[in-house]
Amino acid sequence: MSEVIAVMNQKGGCGKTTTVVNTATSLAVMGKSVLVVDMDPQANATTSFGIDKTKIENTIYDAIIGDINVKKATIPTFIKNLFIIPSNISLSGAGMELSSRENYHIILKETLKDVVPLFDYIFIDLPPSLGVITVNALVASDSVLIPIQAEYYALEGVADLINTIKLVEQRLRSPTPIKGILLTLYDKRTRLSKDVYKELKSYFGESNLLFKTVIPRNIRLAEAPSYGKPCLVYDPESTGTKAYLKLAKEIIQRDENVNLSDAKTNIKAKAELNRNSNKTGRGR
Repeated sequence: MSEVIAVMNQKGGCGKTTTVVNTATSLAVMGKSVLVVDMDPQANATTSFGIDKTKIENTIYDAIIGDINVKKATIPTFIKNLFIIPSNISLSGAGMELSSRENYHIILKETLKDVVPLFDYIFIDLPPSLGVITVNALVASDSVLIPIQAEYYALEGVADLINTIKLVEQRLRSPTPIKGILLTLYDKRTRLSKDVYKELKSYFGESNLLFKTVIPRNIRLAEAPSYGKPCLVYDPESTGTKAYLKLAKEIIQRDENVNLSDAKTNIKAKAELNRNSNKTGRGR
């Protein structure tokens, strides 16, 4: 079953694109079919896979305005099982164009519907804003992954972000549960990082929203995009690579547990239905 995951935070510099690129790559090498949708006009996810954003002909912008079918914009990366719908600066005007259309908030969902069934995971990389593009991504997604930098300003902003997600749910009647909150740029040498992690655990620990995996501040993660490679390819042994592989395993394990729970619920419901049917039959 496919899952569309929006990776979002209105604050820049918290590792959204790094998380999209490296989590998608980690899941792909584990045998999952993965699609990255670059919804940021800066196109950092696109260039992180070595794609020249100035030379691509078909982008997510062309797909959402209806010039092409989204399949035409979907291209393979050099990593097996991993595809991308690239972006470039043309996407910067999409918000204004979409907002003038009827039912503007479902355009991305309608655009992606032909490719979603083809993949296990679809990650949407978003700009650091809460505009029309982000609203479209929330409506198109099954869940939200929130990267949070290990600093207090980021910690203060997460409550506002969650409220925004809930507001979109209420107004557009499109529930988008939080898949998890991911602590990024964590430096175990500093007291600040430890304090932020402690605060997150105390606030979100019982709800199971906080991922157990923590992404460290790692120079290899920062260097890899300049070489047009995910960190798994650039430096397979780096602590950053190992952290994202661990995150991918945690995501798979969570999903398996959810699927198992759903299966048990369905079995229980069917058993109850059968008992009721038998009682009805005996009463006749």
